[in-house]
Amino acid sequence: MSADPTDTTYRNPVLNADWSDPDVIRVGDDFYLTASSFGRAPGLPLLHSRDLVNWTLVGHALQRLGPEAEFITPRHDCGVWAPALRHHDDRFWIFWGDPDQGVFQVNAPEIRGPWTEPLLVKAGKGLIDPCPLWDDETGEAYLVHGWAKSRSGVKNRLTGHRMHPHGTELLDEGRVIVDGDCLPGWFTLEGPKLYRHDGWFWILAPAGGVETGWQGAFRSRAFFGPYEEKVVLEQKDTDVNGPHQGGWVRTPSGEDWFLHFQQRGAYGRVVHLQPMRWDAGGWPVLGDDGAPVAEHRRPDLPPQPPAAPATDDDFPGGRHGRQWQWTANPRDGFATQHSGDGLRLTCVRSADAHDLRKLPNVLTQRLPGTPCTVEVELRLDSEEPGARAGLTVLGDAYRWIGLQRDTDGTVHLVHRFAETAAEGERDADRPRPAPDGRALLRIDIDDGARCRFSYDTGDGPRPSGQVFAATPWRWVGALLGLVALAPSGQGHAGTATFTQFRISIQKKRADQ
Repeated sequence: MSADPTDTTYRNPVLNADWSDPDVIRVGDDFYLTASSFGRAPGLPLLHSRDLVNWTLVGHALQRLGPEAEFITPRHDCGVWAPALRHHDDRFWIFWGDPDQGVFQVNAPEIRGPWTEPLLVKAGKGLIDPCPLWDDETGEAYLVHGWAKSRSGVKNRLTGHRMHPHGTELLDEGRVIVDGDCLPGWFTLEGPKLYRHDGWFWILAPAGGVETGWQGAFRSRAFFGPYEEKVVLEQKDTDVNGPHQGGWVRTPSGEDWFLHFQQRGAYGRVVHLQPMRWDAGGWPVLGDDGAPVAEHRRPDLPPQPPAAPATDDDFPGGRHGRQWQWTANPRDGFATQHSGDGLRLTCVRSADAHDLRKLPNVLTQRLPGTPCTVEVELRLDSEEPGARAGLTVLGDAYRWIGLQRDTDGTVHLVHRFAETAAEGERDADRPRPAPDGRALLRIDIDDGARCRFSYDTGDGPRPSGQVFAATPWRWVGALLGLVALAPSGQGHAGTATFTQFRISIQKKRADQ
């Protein structure tokens, strides 16, 4: 939820949805944030704020993932991992690791672009979580990154490089600058963010795993070490599990703040804002003496009107808003442009029509982290037998409700699901006639991401099927999605039109 500017405090999380692995910077009076986008397109979301509490989505820095052949079908756990956002030499820079390819960067003169094409800075398997540093004191540039054991056989260590000041190449082979295996009790050290402060090189990096870990701080007088370490944020007696991985930012008045994620199952990785100060020994202290805060005084910044990343969409001019992402690189013809309102999706033919998890043409947005109601109106315009379209909650298991054209030409309301690891879907309720080929589709989502599906085909709302508990992917929270599809065959299979997509936060939780 967006925050009331007349309130002197804020409540966490400030971004209550899956904005995974956030990094943040300030440029003048503006704050910018990016996050992991994995295999969805467009990628590298760009968020803007003036008060670190209210955020809006202003664009994406990566329109398509490459190589094209690798992302023509969904790869939900691949692609863009843990980007680092920086501003240097009057340009915005984003570095990220693709665990199967290496370290990439893009840059732009303005946050809204135009962004350069991705440049591969370091090739290799398992190279993740890179972060650059331009040292204004010396003119030198550096880069640090972590390792994914699933690709490289290596983890729990951070590797450092000297980097060309242009950010285009690395100047050495690199060497391990922090080895977590040498630190008693430390494991899964990753996600480093690199800074220069008070004569020290600082690496803020999480360890201990996404659900149970902590935030560490490392400092050294020299980039290549040796580094000393300290735990600066951990769960303690709070209900914020695994509070770690994020970025430090300083306001114009000199206040320090830290934005990080918390893993919340089907909701993904929601973003918290922690106060930050420096103790007498020069170490950062995050939250309430190292414990996450649930509520705190707002940053010393001008009050801003309530704002949050967009969710609702009227699809003006037949176009969807920037909050939507495809589950893989989109192809021409996924959506049909037209002059009126409403999103007209093509019923894309596929041999995988029985499993939405395999389809690139599912248009998705993040599942809100608070109880809500999701609604959309659907008209099935296709005459193709087997053509169907609907609204889905998509994860490692999924469920969808929508309309299907049958072989006898009639249209039915259908409700289907697929269990985790199942190779296809089954009916979640028996099909029901939808004689006008239209339906209002609805999902009520309660605590724990428990979803209740219902519909209205013209004779009043009716519930459908059993309660469905949404599930995440391995690294990605559950997604809301719109889809239109058809069985394999020849020729155009028609379209489906979606109108008035709405997400309403349930009143009983509207103050959170």
